[in-house]
Amino acid sequence: MKAMILHTVGKPLELRNLPVPEPSDHQLLLKVETCGICRTDLHIIDGELEEPNLPLVLGHQIVGTVQEVGTSVTDFEPGDKVGVPWLGYTCGECEFCRSGQENLCDNAQFTGYNINGGFAEYTVANAHFCFPIPKDYPALQAAPLLCAGLIGYRSLRKTGDAQNLGFYGFGSAAHIISQVAVHQGKEVYAFTRPGDEEGQEFARSVGATWAGGSKTLPPEKLDAAIIFAPVGPLVPQSLKAIKKGGQVICAGIHMSDIPSFPYKDLWEERSIESVANLTRQDGIDFMQIAPKVPVKSNITTYSLEQANQALDDLRASNFEGSAVLQISSD
Repeated sequence: MKAMILHTVGKPLELRNLPVPEPSDHQLLLKVETCGICRTDLHIIDGELEEPNLPLVLGHQIVGTVQEVGTSVTDFEPGDKVGVPWLGYTCGECEFCRSGQENLCDNAQFTGYNINGGFAEYTVANAHFCFPIPKDYPALQAAPLLCAGLIGYRSLRKTGDAQNLGFYGFGSAAHIISQVAVHQGKEVYAFTRPGDEEGQEFARSVGATWAGGSKTLPPEKLDAAIIFAPVGPLVPQSLKAIKKGGQVICAGIHMSDIPSFPYKDLWEERSIESVANLTRQDGIDFMQIAPKVPVKSNITTYSLEQANQALDDLRASNFEGSAVLQISSD
C-alpha cells in the first residue's frame, strides 16, 4: 500500500510503499476512504508534540471500510463504514478511566501519533475506539467530524448554558461547531486574524452573528469564549471580552505561551479551562447530533500524494473550513 510517512521531525512527509497491516484480535483492518488534515498534524511535524512514534503514518480523522475483523471483534463486520478518531486506546484501569475521564488516561495512545494513522491506503484500528458511520453519510463530510468536530463539541459542552459565544480562530472546528451552536439557539461571535475579511465573511455564512479581528472586542460582552487558534495571547484578550462569571475554553492540544495579564481581567469569577482529547461517549453523542443539524463542512480535497501541500495550505490558512485527503472512492 501507499503511505505518507514522517521519518524526521521538521521534514516533509515521504511517499512510501508499505505492507498492508494485519489486524490483531481487537482490531479492524480498514481501507481508508478519507482522512482529515488537522493542526495537530502540524504540531507533530514541528516537534511541538514530543516523542511521536517514528517512522509514523499521520492522520487521525479517518473514514474507511472494514476489510477484516480481529477474532475478538463482535461489533463490526466487513463492509461496515467506520470512523477513527484521535483517541486510539485507553487502559481502562487507571483512576481516570475508572472515573469516566478516559480522555485523561495515564496510558492512552493516539491515532497518528503513537499509532499509525490514516495517511495511507489501509490502516488498522482498535474496534473499541471506532465509530459507526452511516453508509449514506459522505466520507468527505464525516472525516472532519472525527477531531475538529469532536473537540469542538467537547469544548461547546463545557460552556454549559452560555448563549453568546466567542470563537477565536475560525477554522475547521469553529465552522463545524458554529452550526451546532446556532442549531441550539446560541449566538456566535467569530474572531479571525486581523484584516481577514474573507474569513469573517465565511464565519457569517455559517451562522455567526458578528465577525471581526481577534484584537477587537465584540459589540457586547460574551458568556463564554472558545479558543481554537494555538495562540497564547488570545487568552488574556478573550478574558476582556467575557462577562463576570464567564469561561474561556482552550480547545487546542498545543498553544504558545500565555503572556502575563492583570488579575482584574480574571477576577469576578471568570475562569480558564483546557480541553484534552475526547471520550468515546463524546463521539457517540456528536455523531448522533451532526446529521440532525445537519453539519455541512466546507471541504478542500487533496490526494494522498498531496498531503504535504495540504499541510502547507493549512499552515498558511489557504482554505476556509476543512482539508481532507481523498484516498479511495469506495
